[in-house]
Formats: sequence, C-alpha cells, structure tokens
Amino acid sequence: MKELDEWLAHCERLHPKTIALGLERVQAVAQRMGLRFDCPVITVAGTNGKGSTCAMLEAIALQAGWRAGVYTSPHLVHFEERCRIGGEIVQPAQLVPHFERVEAARQGAALTYFEFTTLAILGLMAASGLDVAILEVGLGGRLDAVNAIEPDCAIITSIDLDHMEYLGPDRESIGREKAGILRAGKPAIVSDPMPPHSILQYAEAIGADLWLLGRDFNFSGDKQQWAWAGRGRRYSGLAYPALRGANQLLNASGVLAAFEALRQRLPVTAQAIRNGLAMVELPGRFQILPGQPTLVLDVAHNPHSVAALAANLDAMGFYPATHAVFGAMGDKDLGPMLAKIVPLIDRWYFTDLPTPRAASAQSLLEKWQALPGRRDVPASTHTDPEAALRAAAATAEPTDRILVFGSFYTVGGVLKQGVPRLAAKHLG
Repeated sequence: MKELDEWLAHCERLHPKTIALGLERVQAVAQRMGLRFDCPVITVAGTNGKGSTCAMLEAIALQAGWRAGVYTSPHLVHFEERCRIGGEIVQPAQLVPHFERVEAARQGAALTYFEFTTLAILGLMAASGLDVAILEVGLGGRLDAVNAIEPDCAIITSIDLDHMEYLGPDRESIGREKAGILRAGKPAIVSDPMPPHSILQYAEAIGADLWLLGRDFNFSGDKQQWAWAGRGRRYSGLAYPALRGANQLLNASGVLAAFEALRQRLPVTAQAIRNGLAMVELPGRFQILPGQPTLVLDVAHNPHSVAALAANLDAMGFYPATHAVFGAMGDKDLGPMLAKIVPLIDRWYFTDLPTPRAASAQSLLEKWQALPGRRDVPASTHTDPEAALRAAAATAEPTDRILVFGSFYTVGGVLKQGVPRLAAKHLG
C-alpha cells in the first residue's frame, strides 16, 4: 500500500467495531513501535472546547518560536487535517511510512480505525523533532488511544452529556472517564467552572497538581479586553481570542494556566500570548463567512454545544430569517439539541450523511416535528449537505443568514467544496 487512502481503507477493515475502548492493544503496539516523545506533551480531554483549546495552545506555542505538533480528530474534509506540524497540515505521503510501522508492530492485533490511525500520527509526531506535542482525546479519556502517551500536563475542558453509552449516564461518570488523562505529580488544568466532583476526587487520590478555575486561575473582562491571573502571574489588556463564541475565554484561561504550569520547560512571552490569541484559527467552530447571505458553520453536536451556538447566534444581531442545514449522528440526544435552537430557526433543511451512524434526514424531520410547542416553519429533507445548502441558498434573501451545523460530516460536506460561497445566489 503506497497511498494514504489505501491505508485508511485497510484500517476500516481490521476491527468489527468502530469504537472499542481499552488501552491494552494500543499500549502493546506502541511499545513495539518504541513510541516516545522527547518534548512536553499536553493532552486535552472534555466534552466541548477541546478543539479550540488545542488550537490556542498551538497558536501561542508557534508565536513563542516553539515547533508545535497537534493531533486532533475528527477531520472536516481530509484525513491529514488531523495532524499539524509547525502550523502546517501534514502531507499524505508523510504519514504512509508511519502506517507501515504500525502494521509491522501490531502483529495481528485487531486495532480499530481510530487506534491504528492514532498510532500512525503519534509515530509521525514523535519523529518530527517537536518542542511540544498537543494531543486531543478522541472519546472519554481513561481508555482512549491517546492516553497511551504519558502527558506532562493535562487539560480538561467543559464536561457535559455526550457519548453516554460509552462514558456513563451523568456528568460524574463522564468526568471520571475524562479524569483518566491526569497523572500523579503533573499539572491537571480544569477549565470547566463547575467541574464534576469525580474529577477533583480522582486528582486528589492520585496526587495530581490540580489547577481549578476560580481557585488557581481566573479571568475578567469588559467589552474591549480581558485579563487573566494565575499562580504568581497575571496578564492584563488582552484582546479577545480570534475564535468567536461566549465560551472561548474559559478555553483561553485553561490554555494560559497550562503554559504557566509548564513555564520552566516551555516559556512563552506575553507578546506570544497576545499574538497567538489574535491569530488562532479553527474551521467549523462558530465560523462566520461574510457575504450575502451570511454563512455560519458550527460542529455543535450535543445539547451543551448547541446551547452555546444558540447564544452566539443571538448575539450576532438581527437577520430577517435564519435558515438551518442540519445533519447529525443517530446516537445523539437529538430532541434536546433541536429544542435549544428551534426558536431561532425560520426554515429547516435536514440532510442525510455518508455514514451508517448518521440519523436519516427523514428521521431528523420527524424528531423536529415531534417537539412540543415548536413553531410551524417550512422544512425539507436532502440527500447530502451540499444539496441542502444549495436549497437554502436558493430560498434565502441576501440579508438572511444560513447556519450549517451538527456533525463534522455536515460542516465538512459543505467545506469540501472549497470556499463555501458556492451556495450564495450571486455565485449562481
């Protein structure tokens, strides 16, 4: 197999399940690969805010002159988006030798697609002469493949209900799974303002160096700027992060706490922080593309993130109508997700997605129709996100806005066309 696509197809065939939590197989293969990092490793877990946190860590590290590597998942359009080295998305050809290394080391072990690809990307990162490695947990924490790597600092972002069939029925159970990335004696940054007790209990039980928002670090701000204070250091007059949304100061505060905790090994200047926060980019997170009509892209796919999206939409100001393109996985808490955003939507375009896990457009329509007290607005079903977006663009007035949200497949299905202005009327 010479091409990345061939390797990805191979990975899809190795294990009967898409998700099979557990570290034994991954750790055994990683050990045979000799997988180890010679730089500080920051591991990030949480329900929402992981991607934003990783992007801010990377942006600040790069501005400080450090060679940063980042692993995030899933991708929006191309698999190689999951890994960036020195701020650049890796090339498919760079990954192929590391898929070969995993194949040689697995010795017949049945790795899932996520486990195999994670090991390949970690292999590339470990061989890339990094100054800092930033790793985003895929699902949970304790049993996620990323947790096979020992972190020097762990960050836990906001905790909410998602993936309950794997992680447990409530925030306490889910928090305990996320806390599995913490290590004895190592910084444990918790940027959730109301963390589950299970995280605090576990951190105390293992002797982690726990940093709590409101106790060990905090932030304040007005409409123009914000300030951060931690253990013995403060920054004032900071510009707001370039990432939009009400929760980004929580994420940014955790990022600054992590750099403060690691400052002996990974010092960053105040100017690097200012520049990094000003320049950070993350496609698909309340991403607003100007034009007519305005286009908003967001991978909000659980009730907590959809509530944040609704608040962010509310803060955008007046639009005559909001059109929503929506596709999601069938195992999501769809009723509460829809209920949180229904008051803001004037027309719905439900879409099928190219994965067996997805809810069909028809089932999404039926879920929406079953909501008590919803407004009776127009709704339609479509075979893919691009078709749904074209339908929205054909209906929307230039002064309206179109929201594309839900699964990564939904937003990625739009972004894969390149600049998503393909939908705008003035481009035909």
